[in-house]
Amino acid sequence: MNKIQVLDQVTIDKIAAGEVIERPASVVKELVENAIDAGATSVTVEIKEGGISYIRIADNGCGIAREEVPSAFLRHSTSKIRSVDDLVHIGSLGFRGEALSSIAAVSQVELVTKTKEDTYGTSYRIAGGKEEALDDAGAPDGTTFLIRQLFYNTPARRKFLKTPMTEASHVGELVTRMALSHPEISFQFINNGQSKIHTSGNGNLKDVIYHVYGREIAANLLGVDYARTGMKITGYLGKPLISRGNRNFENYFINGRYVKSNMIAKAIEDAYKDFTMQHKYPFVVLHMEIDGEHIDVNVHPTKMELRFNNQQDVYNSVYEAVDRGLHAGELIPHVEIPKPPAAEASKRPVAAETPVDPKKNDTAQLRQESDQARQEAPVREEKDPEKKDVDYFMEEMKKRVRSYHDRQSSAEVQDKNAIFRPDVQADWIREAVEYAKTDVPQEKNDQTRNAYDTAPLKNEEAGTQIDMFEEKLLERERKAEYKLIGQAFDTYWIIEFCDSLYIIDQHAAHERVLYERTLKNMKTREFTSQYISPPIILNLTMQEAELLNTYMGRFTKLGFEMEEFGQESYAVRAVPDNLFGIAKKELLMEMIDSLSDEISRNLSPDLIDEKVASMSCKAAVKGNMKLSAAEVDALIGELLLLENPYHCPHGRPTIIAMTRRELEKKFKRIV
Repeated sequence: MNKIQVLDQVTIDKIAAGEVIERPASVVKELVENAIDAGATSVTVEIKEGGISYIRIADNGCGIAREEVPSAFLRHSTSKIRSVDDLVHIGSLGFRGEALSSIAAVSQVELVTKTKEDTYGTSYRIAGGKEEALDDAGAPDGTTFLIRQLFYNTPARRKFLKTPMTEASHVGELVTRMALSHPEISFQFINNGQSKIHTSGNGNLKDVIYHVYGREIAANLLGVDYARTGMKITGYLGKPLISRGNRNFENYFINGRYVKSNMIAKAIEDAYKDFTMQHKYPFVVLHMEIDGEHIDVNVHPTKMELRFNNQQDVYNSVYEAVDRGLHAGELIPHVEIPKPPAAEASKRPVAAETPVDPKKNDTAQLRQESDQARQEAPVREEKDPEKKDVDYFMEEMKKRVRSYHDRQSSAEVQDKNAIFRPDVQADWIREAVEYAKTDVPQEKNDQTRNAYDTAPLKNEEAGTQIDMFEEKLLERERKAEYKLIGQAFDTYWIIEFCDSLYIIDQHAAHERVLYERTLKNMKTREFTSQYISPPIILNLTMQEAELLNTYMGRFTKLGFEMEEFGQESYAVRAVPDNLFGIAKKELLMEMIDSLSDEISRNLSPDLIDEKVASMSCKAAVKGNMKLSAAEVDALIGELLLLENPYHCPHGRPTIIAMTRRELEKKFKRIV
């Protein structure tokens, strides 16, 4: 039997390093946090080979006094706290005193530092936990760390590192988070001699977002400024159209510290639930200020995790802040038509984007121009001249129509005297009038106008929406001002309003209307029940059965009829009448699973209502189903009254917008 004995100091340091130093990014995190605590306004991070062979962290902070340098590398030596009472009011990022000793235990470290009061700087070298040299050195104010050959003395740890490219990406991601957490500090990240990130340090968070993520994201942000007792939240929310497929773009900082919290992530995602599709995650940058008495930072050596003594309050605050930010303005996505491909030497649009004016569409003239274009157009060389595939015919058709358009369009003539051609245009007008008289019955014209012309829509009670555009579509008082143009593909309804064209998805819009209508009805009256046969059998765990018993009264009030069916099993014999034919075992289990979450944005009865309302959406009108103009008018009228008319309950947009200017640019009416 082995005897109990105390380990030697080298082994102790290497074990401790295993908790704090996982990879090069861990080294960068600890040293950059020390630089921030030292009051630096500029921090440079340089790595080579992913940080495995070389890391340099330089700052212009207060530096370390010469006599304190050796002590800084001892375990649990720190300038941040003095007693256990200080742990309650931690204002610095670091406080455990483990970082430098852990780094020195598994790498070769060189420190060059100088305080403002000293004439000379100090150079200190330590490798594998053993001191090598302490000398004077010329140095600027601040501290520079050089870390070489990480895990050189622990080959088992080094073996588990990823490729240099992967490790470099982790370091880059960390520097990004640090720059976002402290916009008042200038950060520069250099990888293998190339500058990847360089922020200005002017204190403007939006500038940092622009430098890091680019113009597209910076142009689609919503501001957040929320405060309540003991908590303040500021930052930016990304509009739903810039959602991502993972949580890497969810950035939140507590008292300037980058942390990971499942509870905060859940609050953010719950607030975005109506705006994003499933398996899509939002872009956010949120700075939270919370009283230190309510959080415990001393949970893990890496200080990436926190505990809250008022978890539900923090959840509610984050949810409310994000929810308010998202509802602060109209979130109708603006779509742009992609630019047409360049047509050979000229930059004119292709046929798909250059429709011919029907009033000028003289068949003989078109044939004549097409023949002439065919003679003038260069012959395309092909390996097989007899092979006439689709691309060939499309290309030829583009050439013909383009040639006709270039010659006949008044908007693109070379000579301004040729803009008006009375002799030719008079013939076209006469032919168009004759055609309208002989071929198109007047009754049909009247019917078409009545079906798609938009009679002024009825005024109803006002509903307010704060708008980010100059004009507001989704206001009740605007209803009489827009025109219903028609329907495309039996799914999308086209509306003209001011200088924009709006396209509404009838299925998504009807889903949203049904969801809100059902939710409202549940709060005002009790539903009747509809018996189902055979009953749905739910096999529950002990926790799920306890939850179901707890909220059985609410389920019964909504119209469910459930009874015990053996041990931990329940038989659902009746469901609310609006869910008849929709309620399935999987949907009911999903509803119960939602009740088991420890943190919820609503009281459980309201959560049950939302789940039932969500299930009722399956009765919404589908795409490719024809609706009359009156039905669509009623649907749009009800949509305008909703709190969130922009997205269906599953996050898909209900409406998109396209400006008149964008259309005119594509038709070359404006340049």
